[in-house]
Amino acid sequence: MSLSLKLKKFLLDNGATEAGFADITNFTPKPGLNTGVVFYITYPKEIIRNMQNAPTKEYLEELISLNSRLDALGMKCEELLMDEGYDAYAQTKKRLGTDFGEFNSFELPHKTIATRAGLGWIGKSALFTTKYYGSALRMSSVLTDAPLELGNPILKSRCGKCMDCRDACPGGAISGIEWNYKLKRNDFYDDKKCEKYALQVSEENLGKADTVCGKCIYACPHTQKYIKKL
Repeated sequence: MSLSLKLKKFLLDNGATEAGFADITNFTPKPGLNTGVVFYITYPKEIIRNMQNAPTKEYLEELISLNSRLDALGMKCEELLMDEGYDAYAQTKKRLGTDFGEFNSFELPHKTIATRAGLGWIGKSALFTTKYYGSALRMSSVLTDAPLELGNPILKSRCGKCMDCRDACPGGAISGIEWNYKLKRNDFYDDKKCEKYALQVSEENLGKADTVCGKCIYACPHTQKYIKKL
């Protein structure tokens, strides 16, 4: 079994819904670690089904749980690659901290690696989006120098004319402009407007201000198809 197959099987067997590998040579934050391993776990359908008045307490609890599970899986992935004789660095939430910088983003976002691995695209909501799960997922990544079988990059949006997430955003953060790999996030999405509304609605729904909302996740037609499946 090739290392790529072994690693993907390991990730899926340990809880990932999907995983892929990408060439990140031109934008790696760790010189020499030119391959990205990316994986995601989907939210349970029942939690997203109850998100008509997002955010909910259950959604926030699951978000925290998924972050913890993804961090643990990232460390396991790092360990496996190092045991195979390669260098690796898990981009865990714990390691990267909670300070995402001026634009609320990591230096190399997981979703950038995911598009380069061919797992999906960036929606108009600025969330990573897939055909089968919409944006009802959370992800993590590991940087490595291991020679893995790379996916075919997705370099432009597959949202088309759909404006459901834009129309569902009370904060007005979503412009409706389609993403492509040349755009920066704030070319089509206003993270400050998103943050402002999220703090307000989380205070109303959860009793404490937090940067969680989820209305755009629920509104995505691909998410809706996912949660309606039996």
